[in-house]
Amino acid sequence: MNGHRDQRPDGLAGYEYHRSGPVTLYLGDARRVLAAMPDAVVTSPPFWSLRDYGTGRWSGGDFDCPHPGRQRRLNGARCVRCPAVWIDPQYGLESTIEQYVDRLVGVFDEVRRVLSPTGTCWLNLGDSYSAPGRRAQPTSGATPATNTASMLPAKNLIGVPWRVAFALQTSGWWLRNAVIWSKTNPMPESVADRLSTTYELLFLLTTSQNYYFDLDPIRVPLARPEAADGTRIIGGARKGATGGIGPTARRRGATAYGGKYTTDTATEPRAGAGNLKPLGHAHTAAHPRGRNPGDVWRIATRPYRGSHVAPFPIDLPLRAIAAGCPPGGVVLDPFSGAGTTGLAATRLGRRYIGVDIAARFHDEAITRLRPHLPGGSG
Repeated sequence: MNGHRDQRPDGLAGYEYHRSGPVTLYLGDARRVLAAMPDAVVTSPPFWSLRDYGTGRWSGGDFDCPHPGRQRRLNGARCVRCPAVWIDPQYGLESTIEQYVDRLVGVFDEVRRVLSPTGTCWLNLGDSYSAPGRRAQPTSGATPATNTASMLPAKNLIGVPWRVAFALQTSGWWLRNAVIWSKTNPMPESVADRLSTTYELLFLLTTSQNYYFDLDPIRVPLARPEAADGTRIIGGARKGATGGIGPTARRRGATAYGGKYTTDTATEPRAGAGNLKPLGHAHTAAHPRGRNPGDVWRIATRPYRGSHVAPFPIDLPLRAIAAGCPPGGVVLDPFSGAGTTGLAATRLGRRYIGVDIAARFHDEAITRLRPHLPGGSG
């Protein structure tokens, strides 16, 4: 497997880190690197104020200075003993939630610029609570890594995902769905005065009201496929093939679900008592390929032993890509991390572009992707 690694020391401006078959990885700030034309974006940015991925470094100042102080974790902080400045390009360590939202809007402005006109964008975000000591607390049990500030009194749910979603909507995105990822094996929380948090949000965003979307690959198979044509109502042995109602009721236009007819004024003008039209398959039949999965996805988290502490399960991008990216299309993750979106994209036969500021995460992604790439072994 051939790869390319530029030895630039900072990696902020962005450059091609690895290319193999359908996968290309870029090292650098997502906002600076985005320059492709993907058909879908599936990503989970670092959640606000929850983790420090260790990408910061001191710049300038005294080489021998120990640079004391906890505030060095915030980008732009100055050492209290020398002129050194802490430089950290990672997202999620902004000093306020407003700064975090503004930075993400800047990234997704670039995403909107490069996304195919019919492309879709799937954004996974989790929430956190305000807490004493000007420190946000996660909703999922993770340990906060920074002294970022919330102006809300302690114990307030900050509403990070919706703040970002509304800001993106204001900036020009269409907000089409808010999918609830209901975790079937959520991390326990030691809280006694509120309910434990068992979900995260996955927003479906588009650049216009017309876009590619195919429900068929993610439909839920019917438990009783024989009922798909709407001609037979499944029931007990005494209900019979006609839905379990008597012949008199059937002659009067009834069905097992109630009245057979409804007044339809949307397609024809009303006259007298109204135009009675049969409901047909609208209410009595399921789609033969399965039902719409809806906006609550019950998916378990999956264990991961790499250095990236927060990869989402592959099931999330598998669904998003299958529905929102055409066969043979391109998938972009501007916060590629351990490459879970890339695994889903290659499994579904799509090309993948990943961007991250941490070379070690790209190295993990390459290891995970190698069995699925040309010449790989698994």
